[in-house]
Amino acid sequence: MKSATRIMISTFGILVGLAGIEHGTGEVLQGSVAPVGIMFPSWPDSAFFRSLNGEPAISLVPNLLVTGILAIGFSLIFAVWSIGFAERKHSGWILALLSVVLLLTGGGVFPPVFGMLIAAAASRIHSASRERLPHAPGGIRPILGKLWPWFFSASLISWLSMVPGIPALDYFFGVHEPALILILLVCMFGFLCLAWISAIERDRWENSIPVV
Repeated sequence: MKSATRIMISTFGILVGLAGIEHGTGEVLQGSVAPVGIMFPSWPDSAFFRSLNGEPAISLVPNLLVTGILAIGFSLIFAVWSIGFAERKHSGWILALLSVVLLLTGGGVFPPVFGMLIAAAASRIHSASRERLPHAPGGIRPILGKLWPWFFSASLISWLSMVPGIPALDYFFGVHEPALILILLVCMFGFLCLAWISAIERDRWENSIPVV
């Protein structure tokens, strides 16, 4: 089934997977050493990631090499599942579990949080075409469906503006604005939620399911 919800899950599932792989790569490069604590920077000596405090991550594994390998492995699984198996029964729970595992094995902090949002979308993928927005006026729902491409694009641009955008601005142009990072975080979460809501309405609209 090709749907707005399905496109969102696949696209952002890939981004979460890539972000986890990026964290894992930094951890592998640090070698077989113990992290400085449960929370640590994935790229502590990287000038490129200094604007993001070295890309913080969390791990319960007391070895950065093993942590990085696990982060890369589970990130790949998350991306593959988002692309090929999101429509399967209990897929939302599987993606949620993978997000928790990513969080605890060096996959970063924010990527697993976004993974949970993707898992929530996957849990509703089969009912998306019949979803009804509570308390929304009838005229608003079709408008939200039509706005889905814009919300989707805005959420994607917000993500890419954060990474690699923020590190690139700092590394190549010396621009480091903490306020900009906060604004982008709000946009990432806000536009992703709006894109999900509008995707639900888009799918219902395209499938011509009457609301009763």
